[in-house]
Amino acid sequence: MHELGIVFHIIRTVEDACRDNAILRVSSVTLQLGEVSGVVPHYLEDAWRWASNKNPLVAGSELKVEEIPAVTYCEDCKKTYETVAHGKTCPHCGSSRTYLVQGQEVMVKEIEIHDEQLSRDDVDKEYFEGVSPLGQGTMREASLDPVDAANPLIIE
Repeated sequence: MHELGIVFHIIRTVEDACRDNAILRVSSVTLQLGEVSGVVPHYLEDAWRWASNKNPLVAGSELKVEEIPAVTYCEDCKKTYETVAHGKTCPHCGSSRTYLVQGQEVMVKEIEIHDEQLSRDDVDKEYFEGVSPLGQGTMREASLDPVDAANPLIIE
C-alpha cells in the first residue's frame, strides 16, 4: 500500500507550509488526485485517518479528494479525449500518436486552518526546538516515521 507513503509526504508538505505561515492547526487538506495516478482514494483516506491522528498539526483534520479526469491529446488530429474511455488510441482519428495531458496528478491544492494562530517565535520553537506551546507533543517528533523514509516521493 503505497498510499501510506503518499500520506506521509502530504503531511510533510502541510507541515512545511504551516511552519512558513505560522499556522498551528489544520482543519482540512484538499488533494487533487489524477484519475490514472494509481492512487486508490479509499486506501488514501484510510491511511490519512491513521497517520493524521499521530500528528498534532493535522489530528482530526479532513482529507478532501478532488479527482482530476484523465485527458489525452492526439498529435495527429490535435484533439483531446477521455483517456479512461478510449485508452491510447484516439477515438477521433484512430491514431496512436497520443499522450496524457492530465490525470496523473497528486497535489495538495488547499490547506484550511483553524482560527487559532501562533506567533512566529512559537512556530520556531515548535518546529526547531521541539517545544510545543500547547503541551501536546511536538510536530517534529510526529513526522519522523520509518515508512516515510522508505517511500520517497516528491509531491509538487
